[in-house]
Amino acid sequence: MIRKLFTLLLLVGLGLLGFLYYQIMVVPVVPEDSTSPVTVTVPSGADYEQVMDTLAAAGITPNRHFFDPLAERMAYKRPEMRAGRFAIEPGISALELIRQLRGGDKLTVEVVLTTEREPENVAAKVARFLEADSLDFVQLFQDESYLIELGYTKETLMTLFIPNTYELYWDASPEQFMERMVKEHDRFWSSEGRREKAKAQGLSRAEAYTLASIVYSESLAASEQARIAGLYLNRLQQGVLLQSDPTAVFANRVFGVRRVLYKHIELDHPYNTYVHKGLPPGPITMPSMSSIEAVLNPEDHEYIFMCAKGDNSGLHNFAKTAAGHSRNKAVYVANLKARGLR
Repeated sequence: MIRKLFTLLLLVGLGLLGFLYYQIMVVPVVPEDSTSPVTVTVPSGADYEQVMDTLAAAGITPNRHFFDPLAERMAYKRPEMRAGRFAIEPGISALELIRQLRGGDKLTVEVVLTTEREPENVAAKVARFLEADSLDFVQLFQDESYLIELGYTKETLMTLFIPNTYELYWDASPEQFMERMVKEHDRFWSSEGRREKAKAQGLSRAEAYTLASIVYSESLAASEQARIAGLYLNRLQQGVLLQSDPTAVFANRVFGVRRVLYKHIELDHPYNTYVHKGLPPGPITMPSMSSIEAVLNPEDHEYIFMCAKGDNSGLHNFAKTAAGHSRNKAVYVANLKARGLR
């Protein structure tokens, strides 16, 4: 009798163990017939119940009678859960789900940085891709003591950001973003002899970036950026005012103005190169990669004047003398008249 009872209890125990094994190891928490992984986003600071709500909203509903004890036993359940964005594969079990959320790979996002004008614009752009709010980035960008630790000032901060696409975790903090930018910045200037090329032009990395921002603002055409870079380098070497219209626009904060007027170029402002010699204190925008390369590999010539052609090509005519510049200005006016714009 005792043997039969023992056997019965053993069978019941084995049955319960089998059922438990089935619930934990076999039953899929994401239907196997799903066509693609389910993306689950766990925000920073979320607690366990918030994670479960997030899973449920994504259609992932494990049996809590089994899942909760397992989460505790596997040390997944804690006051502040692991944040991130995860791809949950179809057919995954409760055990595999916990392993994925607890320590598995997180999805990355592509952060695209291209030609943002100022740090505030960078903050707004990055916040479109990462969890942190744009205000969090702005506050960090304005923290002067933090910038000094990195080797920057509020004027030179923009030189840190190299236009490119970067893979980061969605929950990367503003500080982690900046750490990545420092590494990418150093990697960029250390490769392909860029640091040495800047030095050969008599420029620091920040100065080369600043000049590139002017070159880019003068022309989007990569075909003439090296020539424009050479022109401004000639002016710098000769101690001639750069007289760049985009710097006057930046100084006056009249972005989008169609014509630069005398009142714009007369403003006494550190960024106005019609008034102050040399480069401005920092970039006037994030330059394109082609304009940075143009500054590092400028065209060798004797031009010191440039004038838009005015023919809707976006290109310029160049001159070595004031007389030649006057002729180019006449061409510009004639082209505007021919287009009915003057």
